[in-house]
Amino acid sequence: MKSYIGIDLGSTTTKAVLMDDNQEILGRGITNSRSNYDTATRVAKLEAMVDTRLTLCRRNLKEQAPQLEERLDDFLYRLELGFRLEQFIEQLGDLEQTCLEHVTDDRFPGKEKVVRDVLGAVFSDLRDEAPGIYAPDAKRRSDFFRDIAGSRYLAISEARAKEADLSYDLLLNVYDKSIIEVENHPPSEDMSGKFIRSLGKLIDNAPDFGVRQETVEKAVRDALDVEIEESYLVGTGYGRVTLPFSKEHIRSEILCHGLGAHMMYPKTRTVLDIGGQDTKGIQVDEDGIVENFQMNDRCAAGCGRYLGYIADEMKMGLHELGPMAMKATRKVRINSTCTVFAGAELRDRLALGEKREDILAGLHRSIVLRAMSIISRSGGIKDQFTFTGGVAKNEAAVKELKKLIAENYGEVTINIDPESIYTGALGAATFARRAVEGQA
Repeated sequence: MKSYIGIDLGSTTTKAVLMDDNQEILGRGITNSRSNYDTATRVAKLEAMVDTRLTLCRRNLKEQAPQLEERLDDFLYRLELGFRLEQFIEQLGDLEQTCLEHVTDDRFPGKEKVVRDVLGAVFSDLRDEAPGIYAPDAKRRSDFFRDIAGSRYLAISEARAKEADLSYDLLLNVYDKSIIEVENHPPSEDMSGKFIRSLGKLIDNAPDFGVRQETVEKAVRDALDVEIEESYLVGTGYGRVTLPFSKEHIRSEILCHGLGAHMMYPKTRTVLDIGGQDTKGIQVDEDGIVENFQMNDRCAAGCGRYLGYIADEMKMGLHELGPMAMKATRKVRINSTCTVFAGAELRDRLALGEKREDILAGLHRSIVLRAMSIISRSGGIKDQFTFTGGVAKNEAAVKELKKLIAENYGEVTINIDPESIYTGALGAATFARRAVEGQA
């Protein structure tokens, strides 16, 4: 089977989309962007391939096990959770080994053995609790290995260090040195093995799905055996100049976001993308070709990194900002969207007794006003309007954007795809397909 892959290397996350000959998206993948962009690209591609295998499993099970239809989503969810558990355990092993490599007698004179013993206990605890992290009813604040393993390592190692009368800072230092190395290690290619092991455990332990075991196993194995040919790959994004591809395989993020939005919503004429590092206002024609665009031209103010900085200042998760802002009863006017000065103004507002939710509501309005200015310079908003990027998942930003569009442009169809963060990668995958077809 031929496939076309688009890679969007953003400043915070790297995304991949895998498309087939019929322009159907078979798989999507996302990972943290790293200083080693080659590894980030490979991890995102691998994640898209994992998603593709699940798509093929779905197809086969629908055809070969129709009686599973009502419980198909649950079955595939459990199959993926089992795969992720296998993946997590493998990465834990890599992290443990890397941590131990940093524990030498010259670095920890007289304490090497006790540090190694404590690390062994920490990672034993992490492995013991891993199945609970990937249980069907478990809630995770992140799906990235660094976030899950890091938060639990810090909690467990603090307790273990106290028991051993060892400095917690020593274990923290070992972790900090190791996690960066582990994140930049090439991903394991043993995808089929992890799926097969996950399937075996699922069949042994999951509720009865009312389907013969042989039928399910054949459908899954057939999906894993499909040969997927990487016909062409195109890269884009903030870090595209660092992608390990030749220039013919790189397109600008403006072109990719415009075409990606068109592929999602063919009637799109105006696109707003708020990414981690920049904001783009794009005008496209009926074929998704860019006619005009504008970008923020000085800094990352009002983008994803700005929101990340605000979240850190408030000691909140990035995903918590929108819901908190939705609780506001008023909007506090924020004078600065500069990342450097916003922290000081934020602290001043809190010191004056302003509520966090009201401050965040004002911050979201300030961000959207900045975006509206960029759109205006690109040519204004035309029906239909498509909002993409990570900030498109922020309900407070979406609410404020809809309000300001209605006030300034009247009734406009506003499109926000649940997978909007993949828009650039989708455009890149489409360029890859067109390159093979001679349309690029």
